[in-house]
Amino acid sequence: MQEIKYRAIKYIRLSSADDKSAAKTESDSVGNQRKLINEYLKNHLEIEVVDEKVDDGFSGILFDRPAFKEMMADIEDGKVNCVIVKDLSRLGREYIETGRYLRRVFPAFGVRFIAINDNIDTLNESGDDLTVSLKSIINDAYCRDISIKTRSALDIKRAGGDFTGAYPVYGYKKDENNHNLLVIDKYPASIVRDIFFMKIDGHSAVRIADMLNRRGVLSPIEYKKDQGLPHPKKGYGDVAGAKWSATTIIRILNDETYTGTLVQGKTGTPNYKLRELIKRPENEWHRNENVHEAIISRHNFDLAQKILRLDTRTAPSGDKVYIFSGILVCGCCGNRMTRKTVPYKNTKYHYYYCPTGKKNGCSGSAMIKEIDLIGCVLACVKAHISNVASLETLIAELDETRIARELAENLTVQAAKNEHRLEKIRGIKAGLYENMICGTLSKDEYKSLKNKYTEDADELIEANLRLQKETEAVLSCRHERLEWMEHFKNLETLKSIDRKTVIHLIQSIRVIGKTEIEITFNYQLEYENAVALLQKEAV
Repeated sequence: MQEIKYRAIKYIRLSSADDKSAAKTESDSVGNQRKLINEYLKNHLEIEVVDEKVDDGFSGILFDRPAFKEMMADIEDGKVNCVIVKDLSRLGREYIETGRYLRRVFPAFGVRFIAINDNIDTLNESGDDLTVSLKSIINDAYCRDISIKTRSALDIKRAGGDFTGAYPVYGYKKDENNHNLLVIDKYPASIVRDIFFMKIDGHSAVRIADMLNRRGVLSPIEYKKDQGLPHPKKGYGDVAGAKWSATTIIRILNDETYTGTLVQGKTGTPNYKLRELIKRPENEWHRNENVHEAIISRHNFDLAQKILRLDTRTAPSGDKVYIFSGILVCGCCGNRMTRKTVPYKNTKYHYYYCPTGKKNGCSGSAMIKEIDLIGCVLACVKAHISNVASLETLIAELDETRIARELAENLTVQAAKNEHRLEKIRGIKAGLYENMICGTLSKDEYKSLKNKYTEDADELIEANLRLQKETEAVLSCRHERLEWMEHFKNLETLKSIDRKTVIHLIQSIRVIGKTEIEITFNYQLEYENAVALLQKEAV
């Protein structure tokens, strides 16, 4: 029997661009590579295979592949001294780095390298250095050519309004008949609408996330996992039991996809040899409007953007922003004014002042009482509304009955989904005891899992109780969203002013003095043009 001299690793790599069979856990190419190496080893009894490393779905242009790094660790530890691959391109396609491993790294560790189809064996130097170099250059050029063709094809698709992303944003899914088209995913789309309306209502991102978590709504990544939908791996938010967060809410509020507009190509890699994403200039983006059905109207999306740009700090113990946050500016220096609370004899008084101060050249730094400011703004708003000839155009879309019905339906759907998850948990709990009896689970594992599923079930039960109360409030027209709508529809007889009214009607408020303010209303230019036209026609 021939003496074994080499402890070898079979290294197999398949790029994600290669053909794969969806019906198998491994691609056919991986199996074929393994079969070829095994056939080779039958005639080389001096080689003993001690391990096999497979990088399935990794490009050969980069060398930070997990199985490749494991192989190098074994080489450095002296566990193996031979590497066998199907051909040189399986080791790598990048010319310089592949040459470095062949000429420097492997020889330094005394490693024999064999590429079967390329007839390369560093033991007997079969395959001269020029041949190896040429094959490496060809492999590198192949990668570059594929990269250029792929980028070009994607750019053509993006320019035509086709969706080229791997995973649709929360609220959409790929059309079953055309994967380049996004269609609305009904349930998450209703959650997206809720998020936008809650933001417009004045809630902070933190408060919105907390409300969704308390209702038992699954976060985007958890929803996709629960539904068995494709989702990013090892990326943002991909952690076990991920909850809604302020960051997730802001990402949704900033995503123009919800208006029916696709903006693609914002980031990319400098070239085919680098993975690091860089931001591309805006003139290189691909922007296509009305390519799929919108979840959010352009008006509401723009309104949410306006709110996000403002300074929307909440009160220390509150969940809504101050009524004038981000809108109130100093008439002298233009800086945003700051709210200050002054306690006096068991009463708290609220003031606004310019933080710039007289020392820095601002002469308008006198404080103005919040209650006086509210009264002044209210009077100005009422005067403005009385001059608007067609108030109905402002509230044409506010169908209270329809919105109440939709909101109640959304809450009912969420309760049903919670109940379905609850039934699944109950089924799992019922099987835990049997698994412990059969020896599948230890007693400690049984107790731990039972406690976990009991906590999950209690959270869902509590969430459904909250949803039931919310639904009852909606149907009796006591829900907060319906309350502001009723208030907004009666602006002609406005007796008080809130954040919702301020955001909808006012662009900015300049405080010139304690008794003088200047308000710029939304659509101010259109209003003035209409008034001028009416005056001209009257003349």
